[in-house]
Amino acid sequence: MYPFSFTKVSDTRGALAAGRRGGRYIAGGTTLVDLMRETVERPGTLVDISALPLRDVTVTERGGLYIGALVRMAEAAAHPKVRTLYPVVSQALELSASAQLRNMATIGGNIMQRTRCTYFRDVTAACNKREPGSGCAALEGFNRTHAILGTSKSCVATHPSDVAVAFAALEARVHLLGPEGRRSLAFADFLLKPGNTPDREQALRAGELITAVEIPALPRPLRSGYLKVRDRQSYEFALTSAAVALHIRGGVIREAKVAAGGVGTVPWKLPVVERALIGERPSDRLWAKAAQLATDGAHPLQHNRFKTDLLQRTVERQLRTVGGTK
Repeated sequence: MYPFSFTKVSDTRGALAAGRRGGRYIAGGTTLVDLMRETVERPGTLVDISALPLRDVTVTERGGLYIGALVRMAEAAAHPKVRTLYPVVSQALELSASAQLRNMATIGGNIMQRTRCTYFRDVTAACNKREPGSGCAALEGFNRTHAILGTSKSCVATHPSDVAVAFAALEARVHLLGPEGRRSLAFADFLLKPGNTPDREQALRAGELITAVEIPALPRPLRSGYLKVRDRQSYEFALTSAAVALHIRGGVIREAKVAAGGVGTVPWKLPVVERALIGERPSDRLWAKAAQLATDGAHPLQHNRFKTDLLQRTVERQLRTVGGTK
């Protein structure tokens, strides 16, 4: 462990002041503390923001959902409005980590968590995400759990969050507060694909703080759900996952929201699948046909070619679960 200073703040003004001086925000600490132990991260100053008033879950005027950045994962999963309006979010949260971690980890921290790539966490291995310009050991190494979508020559690591997949599918927005004031970003713009700069993972400006994630109002009735496929049922990250939300009226799919996890360098929105569903009547044939499009643009590696077929089957199964069969 490298030496660092620790400060606790009670309001956003104090947090932003510390952030401007280079402090790293910490709440539950379920990711950052691990990375510090492994010397992957070496922050000089930690800023404890757990006392900030960012713990509310509220329904917006238009019927969307506003989730404070410091709401614990377990609290969000159990919240009646989350469970009623967006089951896909509560299911994704309940399938994440362990009960102990969900009781500590926050929504803001969850979407900020860094990859679980073993090469990233092994400081002796080449990793452009950890040390820009050093190379990517996963390209020629054991890459069974790595990404097949959104990859580059610099990085093939997957994003580990489950709830981020649900947020991506629902086209959520991330609300930010920084030295220059407030702003919000579409979730698709908040998390960055690696390209040539895999060390830059979020579109945050210096000193910015996540204040909330907002899910927009979607047409009702809305059916939604999350499916996670993994090597074991307890405390394991996804090999593939699918977040699906469907608005079906008059026997026709009027709106479709679909995203995949475990296969992309970021939670992977599937617009080509969505377009194949809209205007169609639910059927097993439709689910199978649309799911075949889920791997459009995929670039499998030596050890993860199985993810191509697995992703298609995961999406098909979840479409059938959410949309029903005929």
